[in-house]
Amino acid sequence: MNKIIGFLVLGLFTNIVWSQNLDSLLLNAKQNPNDSIKIRLYNKVAFSYIFNEPSKAIEIIREGKALANTAKFNFGLTELINTQGIYMDVTGQSDSAKYYFEKALQLSRQHKFQNIESMCVNNLGMFNWNRGNYDTALDYFFQSYRIDESRNNEKSTGAALNNIGLIYQEMNLSEKALEYHKKALAVREKYKLENDQIASLNNIGINLKDLGRTKEAIVYFKQGIALTKKTNNLIDYYRLLDNLANTYYIQNNHELALKTYLKALDRASHFKADEKSLLSIYNNIASLYNEKNKPKLALNYIERGFALTDTYPDIKLVAADLYLTSAESHYMLDDFEKARHLKSEYIVLKDSIFSEVNAEKIADLEIKYETEKKETEILLQRAKIAERDLLIQKRNYQLWSLIGFAVLLSIVGVLFYNQQKIKNAQLQKENELKDALLKIETQNKLQEQRLRISRDLHDNIGAQLTFIISSIDNLKFVFDIKNPNLNNKLTAISDFASDTIYELRDTIWALNKTEISLDDLQVRISNFIDKANLASQNILFNFKVNELVDTNHVFTSTDGMNIYRITQEAINNALKYAKANRITVSISQKESRFIIKIIDDGIGFMVSQVILGNGLRNMKKRAQDIGGDIKIASELQKGTEVTLYL
Repeated sequence: MNKIIGFLVLGLFTNIVWSQNLDSLLLNAKQNPNDSIKIRLYNKVAFSYIFNEPSKAIEIIREGKALANTAKFNFGLTELINTQGIYMDVTGQSDSAKYYFEKALQLSRQHKFQNIESMCVNNLGMFNWNRGNYDTALDYFFQSYRIDESRNNEKSTGAALNNIGLIYQEMNLSEKALEYHKKALAVREKYKLENDQIASLNNIGINLKDLGRTKEAIVYFKQGIALTKKTNNLIDYYRLLDNLANTYYIQNNHELALKTYLKALDRASHFKADEKSLLSIYNNIASLYNEKNKPKLALNYIERGFALTDTYPDIKLVAADLYLTSAESHYMLDDFEKARHLKSEYIVLKDSIFSEVNAEKIADLEIKYETEKKETEILLQRAKIAERDLLIQKRNYQLWSLIGFAVLLSIVGVLFYNQQKIKNAQLQKENELKDALLKIETQNKLQEQRLRISRDLHDNIGAQLTFIISSIDNLKFVFDIKNPNLNNKLTAISDFASDTIYELRDTIWALNKTEISLDDLQVRISNFIDKANLASQNILFNFKVNELVDTNHVFTSTDGMNIYRITQEAINNALKYAKANRITVSISQKESRFIIKIIDDGIGFMVSQVILGNGLRNMKKRAQDIGGDIKIASELQKGTEVTLYL
């Protein structure tokens, strides 16, 4: 208890000293007779107050702007307008933040204040980044980087390097993100930019954590926390505590994780900045209390989390996990009706998050980033070639100065020819190596994306389907259900969920492969037929592959999956509608073309008189997507033949 009181007293003393220093600096500014120095001091003091006493910051900004307008000091006015944008962004006033950033950018370009222009462009990039406008944000970041490079201002490049790292971080390319964040940290350490160092240390820790290098991550998080105490940066202090607690949790050090989360909640009553970040902390603390079998304590923090979503409705979409944690608490307290309701809310929110629109945006963004990266690599390669050319040129000049003109002509001719030959050979090898590396890197990234998506499908959707099946089985076990219709309905739902799991496994099987051989496809079809045979014992199945078929032939994973789905749909249609006694599946090859047939001896139908349902339309669409052709032939009482040509 004494240690806790001592820490609080120390924190209070630090805040008093910090406040006194800023107040003293503000007093000096007001007394300074030089208007330009006075106004720039106003800007520095206001910026420092933003993260600790935002209400005081805006007063100083407005006073400083009034002085700048009176003194017609455009540089100071532009700085203060940019700082006002930062204040608006930190305090959650998004529209106003965008207005002030754009106004400051306009003034900086009008008066050619390139250093402020770079800051404004970077701030607009961060503003758009935080709101999901990735294309716009990326354009701003590159503008900022180019401005700083053109000014030879290494000190300012740290922000652009950091933000490029954040883009890779968002794409889950943690190794690449680390590279840029460490470059940014080196610049910020070189120029003693302590608050910026805090951001870099936090980002490096996050990526190390994502890579499973938790011990290294903890070192960086603790370095960042030490710096936040030194600079009294409360916002980043609490963010770093949250990330440190997450890392402890990954290490299964739940006691230390809980202690650190609670420490991140120990905030002064007047501190209201970054309140939205409390949502994840409330959820993590509640989860830990559930694990400790203390659901009532967990619900206290869950209620605080829901209260936060009422205050900030824009964070409701990211509150999905809070609903799931709350459902778990109510299950533990035997409040099953409430738990089921919360579980339904969780599923609705998850569906909203992973919509098709978001998926398309992410895919477009990945393509843009890959293009940008390749362009950067090409520029680097050209720079290396230019350096080699310069070296050769210098050597040639040395030869000209040492040897006479007549002898030099013949010697230089030979040397130049040999050098050019070597250079061409080196360039050819380098280009071949670069192409090979790019191809390998692209394949690795695609495989990483496939593995990540398949893990997400298995861990999230698979787990939810298993939960549904288990819940239905428990309902049937716990309650004596005498209503046969209800019992049949529950059984149907359980069977549907089980079938969905099998479909999911087929999808994951395809995702985990970069290519699918005909042999793989044959095994998959055979397994499906075996399963269908067990479910329909009155039907005789026959599966045959012509001995001339090249079983080593490979398809892309997408083509292989489409072939399997077409075959699966054709067999299912025969099972559902044909009333067949025999179903035959055959694979043959004519020259370089593969032929897959699904034949039944059922009742058949008139092809010209049947309106195509979703199943038949899907089969035709899949065949079209893989460059194939599908033919359906059928006669009444003579069966049906579906033929896929590839």
